[in-house]
Amino acid sequence: MAEQWNRKRNILAELATGGFVSGEVLAEKLAVSRTAVANHISALEDYGVDIFCVKGKGYKLSHPISLVDETVLKGAIGQRCFYFDEIESTNGFILKHAEELDSGDICVAEYQSAGRGRRGRTWVSPYGCHLYFSMYWQFPQGMAQAMGLSLVVACSIVKVLKQLNVDEIGVKWPNDIYLAGKKLAGVLIEMSGQTDNECNLVIGVGLNMAMSEQHGKSIDQAWSDLTSLKSMPNKTELLTLLQKQLQQDLSLFQESGLTPFQSRWEEADLFIDQQIKLLIGTDEVHGICRGIDKQGAVLLETDDGVKSFIGGEISLRKAD
Repeated sequence: MAEQWNRKRNILAELATGGFVSGEVLAEKLAVSRTAVANHISALEDYGVDIFCVKGKGYKLSHPISLVDETVLKGAIGQRCFYFDEIESTNGFILKHAEELDSGDICVAEYQSAGRGRRGRTWVSPYGCHLYFSMYWQFPQGMAQAMGLSLVVACSIVKVLKQLNVDEIGVKWPNDIYLAGKKLAGVLIEMSGQTDNECNLVIGVGLNMAMSEQHGKSIDQAWSDLTSLKSMPNKTELLTLLQKQLQQDLSLFQESGLTPFQSRWEEADLFIDQQIKLLIGTDEVHGICRGIDKQGAVLLETDDGVKSFIGGEISLRKAD
């Protein structure tokens, strides 16, 4: 399997120049038959890579593919990194191996066959197009200590993207990251353990880097990626910065709670001081967004005063 992926990665490296490359040239450089090249191309398309094939010209990527440099990444971070070309779910891997991990360890994949978003939604995970990773963290005081964690993760992502000169970045409660008003990244936090004892957490992040037109059509909400930037961030550098920023912020959160992050959140909050509505089951609550409290609840100024709302079944929307 590793050898098969090496050949696919070599093909992608040859196509990374941006122009057409003939099957004959690819076969010669990889020392395989043209049939083998065609089979690898077909397999890459099955993994979500958009490749043009034009008779007489050869193959060409429809958009750039950025792969993680495993060696550079492992040398840049202090914790363990588990890297895969393909996996069902990076969150699933961390949950399965939680008892063997230390806080800050990460799992990274170029492709997820069963990537998940909040509320069981599918997270579209074509090979090499985006960034998919999960981090393990343990809270010794249990699940209650993790209240508001997803907001901290969103703050970490925003800070790193700003360091890389990504403008028009903002957050939507509780943990979505938006670029130019459209969703760029999402966070999925899962946990196991006791309410008042040691708690294992996995923090999953999916960030759109280069969305193909084909996969963009399958997403049921407005999305953004990083292709509009003057310079696309290096995926390995981006991942390194995210791992380090998350480790720093989670350590602070574990020590001091959400208070140090409230100003960071409100600075990035796309809905602060705006009319919004909260969807709670079949009900709607309207009011003005007044930020978050120390537990990570969204504050809503209503006719009955300022009220706090928190919970996995609440959705925030801009008022009609």
